[in-house]
Amino acid sequence: MTALAAPAPAMDLTERQKSLAYLTLMVALVLEIVDVTIVNTALPVIERDFGAAAAQAQWVAAGYSLAFALLLMLGGRLGDSFGYNRMFIGGVAGFTFASLLCGLSASPDQLIAARVLQGAAGAMMAPQVMALIQVLFEPLERVAKLAWVGVIGGLSAICGPIIGGVVIHANPFDLGWRSVFLINVPVGLAAVVVASRLLPSARSGSARGIDGGGTLLFAASMAALLYPLVRGHDLGWQPWHFALLLAAPILLAHVWRRTRRRAEAGLSALFPPDLFQQRQFSLGLGMALAFGAATGGFLFVFAFGAQKLLGFSPLETGLLHIPFSAGVMLGIAFLGRKLVTGHGKWVLVGGTALMALFAGGTLAWIETGISLRWALPCLALAGTGMGMTSGPLTPVILARVDRRHAGAASGLIKTVQELGMAMGIAVVGTAFFAGGPAGGVGAVFPAIAAIEGLLLACLVLALQLPAPLFPEQDA
Repeated sequence: MTALAAPAPAMDLTERQKSLAYLTLMVALVLEIVDVTIVNTALPVIERDFGAAAAQAQWVAAGYSLAFALLLMLGGRLGDSFGYNRMFIGGVAGFTFASLLCGLSASPDQLIAARVLQGAAGAMMAPQVMALIQVLFEPLERVAKLAWVGVIGGLSAICGPIIGGVVIHANPFDLGWRSVFLINVPVGLAAVVVASRLLPSARSGSARGIDGGGTLLFAASMAALLYPLVRGHDLGWQPWHFALLLAAPILLAHVWRRTRRRAEAGLSALFPPDLFQQRQFSLGLGMALAFGAATGGFLFVFAFGAQKLLGFSPLETGLLHIPFSAGVMLGIAFLGRKLVTGHGKWVLVGGTALMALFAGGTLAWIETGISLRWALPCLALAGTGMGMTSGPLTPVILARVDRRHAGAASGLIKTVQELGMAMGIAVVGTAFFAGGPAGGVGAVFPAIAAIEGLLLACLVLALQLPAPLFPEQDA
């Protein structure tokens, strides 16, 4: 557990004030998670209003996830060093300002820049939520509070497209797609005011500083990988695109070497390299990357294709996500986490296979336009498969991690999941737009192939997991 520096005036708060502070943390959590997927429903409208290119539409979605993923661990370290409440308030204020800039954007490039800023601000506030819950509540109180974090976070992730469709359809003040971003502004301002009054002051008593150079090097490696994947098709695959793709693994190798050297010297590092000596952790992290990419790519193509190819409105597209969302909740709450202790890796194998089968079936419906009665059960079963895999995946990855590294490991998992979402939008979105003009007829099948390839990689990794998964089950 992280050591906290005194003083932490949480004890001076009444139960009502603690509840308000907790509610403020949950509001910020919802804002950060919803904004990952809410934009998917708005993308076709944004593309139409701006006359944006396909790559620009991808970057509106991927720019947020990429900035969030690259800076998430840095945000955690900054909270340790400068105070969780300060970084939370600054992150919420920055997120609110970036949301305003998104809503006022006059061009695709301005919107992309604002989305990147929004993701960066989200990375500053998100890591502070768990730390502040630790400060606000006693150990027994935290159990219920942390349980609600999981429930609210899961609901936020799958309800983003639904909320986006409803907001665009309601069209408050005739703002169109801009309302998806501007709705964050009053909520964010209220959260800043309440947080300034109620959140206790605390920071880590064992902060070890920040590896700024490692963070920049990791960001450069990801930019070298993702930029050509998104822009290569539009720009005709120039030689420098391939040079960047070749540079990406070289830069990642430098990141690894730098991290190991700094850890051995007792300096701050991006993550503890010792984590990767645990085989279950390494395999699970690979699964999180591949599964996150498949999920991000699927949701992007589904929301975009339903409107562009089948003519659904943003509201109708949002409502189409309901059976998928119901399946996800079923998979998480009643299948994945309850079955994994008895059936181990086969729950992850089954969930991944189920999603692969029915996500492909759902996107085939978008390509062919056959009966909606085909699509709805496919969506529900694809969501069930997603929940069966995503629900137990994090506990499985952390099952054999030394408790000394639990915080760093959790941050690394979240980073990889978000990075997977950004990569999925880049890779699957590129396959989608390369398959036809602006994602036209014939474009869905390359996207299906990309998603199935990612899920196959996830399935292969799941089969390599040891048995049993949890140390309590060791003979």
